[in-house]
This record gives sequence, C-alpha cells and structure tokens, in this order.
Amino acid sequence: MKRSFEKRALTQIPMYHAHAMISLNNIALRRGPRLLFEDATFQVHARQRVGLVGANGSGKTSLFSLLLGELEADAGELVINSNDQVAAVTQESPSTTKPAIDYVIDGDAGLRKLEAQISQCEVKNESAALHSLYEQMEIIDGYSVEYRAARLLHGLGFAATEINKPVKDFSGGWRMRLNLAQALMCRSDILLLDEPTNHLDLPAILWLERWLKRYQGVMLLISHDRDFMDSLCTHICHIEHNSITAYRGNYSQFEQTRAERLSLQQAMYVKQQKEIKHIRKYVDRFRYKASKAKQAQSRIKAMERMALIAPAHVDSPFHFQFLEPRKQVQHLLALDNVRVGYGDHVVLNNIQLSLSAGDRIGLLGVNGAGKSTLVKALADGSTLLAGERSISKDTQIGYFAQHQLDLLEMDASPRNHLDMQEPGLREQEARNYLGGFGFQGDRIFEPVKPFSGGEKARLVLALMIRRRPNLLLLDEPTNHLDLDMRQALSQALAEYQGALVVISHDRHLLRSVCDDLYIVHNGGLVHFDEDIDSYQDWLREQESANDYRDRLKTAGKNTSKKARRQAEARLRQKLQPLSKKVRELEGELDHQRLQLQNLDRKLADENLYNDQERVGEYTSLLKERGEQSRSIDQMEDNWLQASAELELAGEK
Repeated sequence: MKRSFEKRALTQIPMYHAHAMISLNNIALRRGPRLLFEDATFQVHARQRVGLVGANGSGKTSLFSLLLGELEADAGELVINSNDQVAAVTQESPSTTKPAIDYVIDGDAGLRKLEAQISQCEVKNESAALHSLYEQMEIIDGYSVEYRAARLLHGLGFAATEINKPVKDFSGGWRMRLNLAQALMCRSDILLLDEPTNHLDLPAILWLERWLKRYQGVMLLISHDRDFMDSLCTHICHIEHNSITAYRGNYSQFEQTRAERLSLQQAMYVKQQKEIKHIRKYVDRFRYKASKAKQAQSRIKAMERMALIAPAHVDSPFHFQFLEPRKQVQHLLALDNVRVGYGDHVVLNNIQLSLSAGDRIGLLGVNGAGKSTLVKALADGSTLLAGERSISKDTQIGYFAQHQLDLLEMDASPRNHLDMQEPGLREQEARNYLGGFGFQGDRIFEPVKPFSGGEKARLVLALMIRRRPNLLLLDEPTNHLDLDMRQALSQALAEYQGALVVISHDRHLLRSVCDDLYIVHNGGLVHFDEDIDSYQDWLREQESANDYRDRLKTAGKNTSKKARRQAEARLRQKLQPLSKKVRELEGELDHQRLQLQNLDRKLADENLYNDQERVGEYTSLLKERGEQSRSIDQMEDNWLQASAELELAGEK
C-alpha cells in the first residue's frame, strides 16, 4: 500500500487548513484473513462531514485506524496533507491527578509546545525570541485558552465547580467526556469521531451538534444516532459487501436512496411491502376508536416516516414485535405527591404522575436530574421516600435498565434464559423468537459471558417482551444497539399496544413512539407542551436564563424576584426570533439538499447520455445543479452566521 502526503509549507503553529483533504484510491483492508473492503475510492474535503455506516464488524473503526496510521492498507493509496493535524477521541479511560481543565487543554499540543518555549525563554531572558513567541500566542488566541476549555467542559455537562477536579475523581463515562473535550480542543484539520454521543445525555448531544456544525475541517463520524447524523452529515459512506459506497446528503437521504436501489430487487420489495402492511394493520384497527384516536394518529405519523425508511432496513437481521398484553388495564399506576431519592438525599419532590392505558411518555432532562430515580420509583418503589405509589393488581411491568445486563446468568445461553422464564417452550419456537433479535443458529446455545453489550441488551429486551407486559418502563434502551436494531425497536414500540415511559437520548426513538413529553428539571416534573425538536430551544432559553441569574447574583443580591423574572422573560423573547431564523434556515437547507439529490438522480440516468435528442436536457440539468450547489453553500454560510448570532445573544 502506498501512503503519500501532499507537501505544503509548514507553519510554526498548525491552524485550520481550508484545503484539508483525505483521498482514498483503490484501498483494500484486511484484518487477519478477513477482507473488510477493497477498491475503496472516495475523497473528503474541508467542511464536509461524512458519516460512516455499516454493520458491526464491517470495518468502520478499522478505517479510522488506517487514517490514524495505526494500520497499513493491503492495497491502494491513501493521501493526506503532510501537515494536517488529525484529532481523534482516545478510547482509554485516563487516570491522572491533573485537573480536568488542564487535561482538556493538553489536546492543543501546538499551544502546549509554545507555552514550553515561552517558559524556557523567560528563564533565559531571551526578549527577542519572547516577542515572536508572544505574537504567535496572540495569533492562535492562546491567552483565552482556559476560557475556551471551560466553555467546552460546560457544553459537555461539567459544572463550574468540577473543572478543576482531578481527572481520576470522575467516573468512566465522565472521563470519556473529557477525552471528547480534549479532541475538540485540538486545532485540528481532520476530526475523527467514533460514537461521540455514547456517554452524553440529550442536552450535551444537542450542544455538540451545534459545535460540530461550525467545524471547518474534514470530519468523519461513526454513530448509531440517526438524528445526530441527520443534523450533521453532508455525506454518507456505507460499508457493505466488502465495498464502500459514497452518498451525498444526510442519513435519512442515504436511507431513501438506498431503499430505492433495494426496491429494484423484487424479493426485497415484496418484503418491504409486507412490513409496511403490518404497521398499517394496527393503524386501521384503532384509528376510528375514540379511546385510541390520539395513539392512532401518532402511529399514522410513525407509519408515514417508516414507509420511507423501512426499505433501507429490509435486510436487517432483527425482526420482532411486542406480544399483545395478557390484560389491558385502564388505570395502571400512579404517584401521588411523591418524594424520591436515596436515604437523606431528595432528588425530586411533589411528583404527580398517573399512567393509564395507551399513555406513551418520554422523559427529558440532563444527566443527574433524576429521570432514572423517577423510573425506579415507578418500577418497584425502591426510591420512594414519601407519598403514595398505587398500582393495579393486573398491571404487568416490563422494566429495562442498563444494570439488568449484569443480572444475566453469564454461563447460561439465550436458550437457557428463555427456558428459565418459560419452561417447556418448543425448540423451533425458541429459535424463531430469538432469531428475530439476531441470535441465529447455534448462537442461541452459546454462553452469554463473552457477548457484546449490544447482544446482552438484545437478550434482556427479548426476555422482557416475552413476559407480555402492559406497561413498559425503558431507561436508555438504545444504549449499545446499532442502527438496524434501533430501527427494529422503534418499529416494534410504535405498534406496542400497552403504555410506556421511556428515557432516551435517541430523538428518533422519542419522536417515533412518544405522544407526551415531560421534563425532569430543578427537582420537579413538568409537562413539555412542545415536540422533541423544540427541546433544544427550551434548553437554550434555560441556559441563557441561568447565565443571567448568575450575573444578577454577581451584580447584587438585592434585585427583586419580580425584576429577575421580567429580565428572564425579556431574554427569552429576545432569543425567540433568532431561534426561529436558525430553524427556518435548517429547514430550507434540508429542502435544497433534497432538490440537489433529485438532480443527481436525474443526471445518473444512462439514457440521458445515450440519447442525442436529450443533450439540451443534460446541459440544463448540469447548469441547474451548479446553481443549486452554490445556493446550498451560501445557505450554509447564512446558517453558520445565524447560529453564531444566537449563541452570542445567549451569552450577553
């Protein structure tokens, strides 16, 4: 394999390069005897954000290792500019006594090198050299580095009191956030992100989206969060059947394009129609029943969305549905004036929540706000400190949480687990059922211990579904699940006939299955009247209001509560038109990108080039595509400017 680097003039301090590029030419990569992909050819340029998708084990992470120089390709040529700075999130959990903010600043290796040079020259009193180094520090905005690092940490959910804590004092998930912050701190030209949202809550994910949209270099992203990719990606590279196919547009556009390709294959098309018919059957059954009208309308919307995306998953190994509950209960469970927490620590107070048949609730809130504590109170009352929890004798709860993965019998197989729960189940029925969750062939007889986190999560879900609950309590059910399994779960939940409460940072799941949203915030529970797409605006308003309250405290504590409320209301009113402008630009961008995709589809028609009478049509389409592409570039610039104005307004 030839690995070459384009030579360019070196600068003392690396900056963003407008011409950063990655080029793969006929690349082949193997891991041991297994071929991951071959003849891979594509280019990625500055300001392009590429999502890598493909089945687990297809080679996504190995491609990152190739770009980082950790692997050598078996054939082909990889071209990267010689002085382009590549940043990636390290997967190792750091354990150091260094303060968190210093650990993050270490991500800017150029700045740290410059600081060391300045320190040496100050000791030697070399004034001429110091003058030059100070100028370089000014150029790279080095004097504001602590402020910028603190902003990163704040955006990723760290409290102001935590930024000087030793790294070793944080849990594993928070250390991974520090690794992410360190990668973002690097003034990179190429950014490689492998599942960056794994340890983030929804507010942090939304903040990260905004940050990455302003990134000017080349970005490659591996993620199982479809909304995250829809918001960010300008291109998708799909690894499948030992090859890499590049698509223009975000993940949903990739799904639609791929679905159209798959639909040309009759067998695939028939299977797709069968799945859509299955979804429609539920809608037709309940849409005219008054008691189910709200749920039926929600499913109609979900069906419309699935009708577009389901074909791209027809070759998914996951196909299952929730069994109909044994009993349907009108009033399932209620919390009356409840206080929840642990010991003397009160997490939430004055909670009123009643769950009835057909309720489909999503819980929102930052990590640590008390969402899981509330769900535990619903599940078994274990976190109940005061108040009343009432439950119907016929309520059958299906509870899913990450700690349940550790409750599996590690030496037992999936079939053993099913037998323990349902003795006497015929082997063929067990095979068919477990096969829908991706456990094929003799895999059902293998011990659970070496299974991946995703496989264990699928088994726990399979066992829970088999109990036929009429109330589901799901705490981050998509953690460890890939895109195909998430899609299968969303579809199954959309058809589920019981009630559910779900905590998730997967917006696609929340959008597909929830009719009502509640926010766990400031020690309480409040109904959110907007949809999941408006949650980001609510978070911004809260952030701005919090910043304003902090400034009021600094300016003087005698300001009246009424004056503070009025000031906060003025601030929210000020942000609303800017938020609306950003949303409108995002919608227009999606529309224009779809138009560009349609033009590309027309230009891909072979008959256009073989028919002499269509030369004029070809020229017209080519001209229209150029104009559309330029319009998108201008729209992206407008969006970046509007987003910056919104963020700046929130800081003032």
